[in-house]
Amino acid sequence: MNYARFDLVTLNLFIEIARTGSITRGAQQANLAVAAASKRVSDLEAHLGTRLLYRHANGVTLTEAGRSCFQHALGILQDVDRMSGDLSDFAAGGRGQVRIWANTSAVTQFLPDDLTRFRREHPGIRVSLEERNSGDVVAAVRENRADIGLFADRTAVGDIDVFDYRQDRLVLIVSLDHPLAMHDSVRLADALDYEFVSLSEATSLAERLRTECSRLEKPLKLSIQVRSFDAVCRMVMVGLGIGVLPRLAAEPHVRSMGLKLITLTDDWAERTLLLALRSTLALPAPVRLLASCLSADAARAINAP
Repeated sequence: MNYARFDLVTLNLFIEIARTGSITRGAQQANLAVAAASKRVSDLEAHLGTRLLYRHANGVTLTEAGRSCFQHALGILQDVDRMSGDLSDFAAGGRGQVRIWANTSAVTQFLPDDLTRFRREHPGIRVSLEERNSGDVVAAVRENRADIGLFADRTAVGDIDVFDYRQDRLVLIVSLDHPLAMHDSVRLADALDYEFVSLSEATSLAERLRTECSRLEKPLKLSIQVRSFDAVCRMVMVGLGIGVLPRLAAEPHVRSMGLKLITLTDDWAERTLLLALRSTLALPAPVRLLASCLSADAARAINAP
């Protein structure tokens, strides 16, 4: 077999085409001319003896063989990335690298202490962190753009390994002069007559809130949507609505912004944050060490005989 047909440039190009649904956009992502990219794909199909893409006027879709090729290409590039990272760290005197994608709840509440402890115990392991929405985190783990993902429950996960990470509690945030401020606990149904400040629709927290409003058959009165926990608190502070956030993330803002946190008595307000790995098999040592540090459940699975 001529392995030159499977060069890394072609495999990376094929992955980008599959992700974007377009040879043109895939070529742009891979920094190749469109004509050169098209020829590489045609040569790959000819060598494999099967069609990988259905070509349409508005883009391309994967054939069944193409989907298989996509998964194999992801695995090959994952191994190459691991080899490159391991060798570069050895050359620099380090011992490895771990890529984490995590949602804002994990980044804000738990990861600062967890990563500080891990780095103290393993100073030679470099950790890169991306803060993203839960759905993006899961996709990044599945497609090998992240080694470890941390995200909220109720997120579709597919065929990756998932373990418990932490528990958090959602609370209602109101200004001190809001009518609800006289209460220490409420049900969500008691708050839905008021306007809300929410995170963007793509976040798991916003989706959770929409789901519960639908179950209650009451509309969510959105005043404004913002991108961060801090922005939610600031908008609540100036009277643009009330909000729902994790308690530990909101607590630092209570005194400085004149806010009150009210316990939500609904069962759904208790959340589980989860840890995802593409697979527990043949994990690089740095990933194994960090995943075991973050989750006792993951540690048991990784180290099982």
